[in-house]
Amino acid sequence: MIQSMTAFARRDAHHDHTTLVWEIRSVNHRYLELTPRLPDAFRELEGPLRERCRVHLNRGKVEIGLRYQQQSASNQLHIDTALVAQLGDALDQIGAVLGPTAAINPADILRYPGVLQTPEQDFSSLVPAALALLDATLAELVEQRAREGAVLAQLLEDRLVGVTEQVARTRAALPRIQEALRQRLQRRVEEVVAQPDQDRLEQELVLLAQKMDVAEELDRLEAHVAEVRRTLKQGGHVGRRLDFLMQELNREANTLASKSIDTDTTQAAVELKVLIEQMREQVQNIE
Repeated sequence: MIQSMTAFARRDAHHDHTTLVWEIRSVNHRYLELTPRLPDAFRELEGPLRERCRVHLNRGKVEIGLRYQQQSASNQLHIDTALVAQLGDALDQIGAVLGPTAAINPADILRYPGVLQTPEQDFSSLVPAALALLDATLAELVEQRAREGAVLAQLLEDRLVGVTEQVARTRAALPRIQEALRQRLQRRVEEVVAQPDQDRLEQELVLLAQKMDVAEELDRLEAHVAEVRRTLKQGGHVGRRLDFLMQELNREANTLASKSIDTDTTQAAVELKVLIEQMREQVQNIE
């Protein structure tokens, strides 16, 4: 089974009056590039997070984010009354020097650094739950990548069928193409030379036919198609191998086009290049 590098997964869970939410986005990339986005309270999860990702993922640009929301009274705000008292004394001293001043808005006092506080929370008890939820989210991501990979495999197989049909059609036309070449060249020679040397003419025709022969390219195209199918059946992390095979298929299609002396062969080469390019685009998303 092959896997796509494009997927999204989201899982949430509720523990100790706190809701944890993991989101993972994955797109194609040459290597495995992880971008964790963790709250400061859960920074200690970065190491285990990277280890788990390397176990489940081989390639892709992966963004992993954790959010949490508390729903308990312990998250209520607190006012540092001692600091407020100190600020009040300071305001009284200022009033004694400058004389009566305008009334102070309590909201202005609240904006002073340190007056309004949130109690520090200990999230260490949530670490096991967060890691368990991460494992479930990664499993969902891998499952979605596998489903997308199955779709990509079918798209590739459909185009491999098209490549096979073009190769078979071209191979079946080779005898006709070679005979047409022979007759065309013989007519041109006879237009220039009244009595050509038939033995020499046959030798030249054989040499030219060898130069224009595309049977070897067709054989290699068939071999590459078989290897692509074998690789897809093998599954696993095969994206780089498939990308290499696409390059080889394209090379043979280019050679076929350069050797073409027939309209049908040229059209077949063009169609092959279109099919191969479509496969190459899809292969870029395979892990």
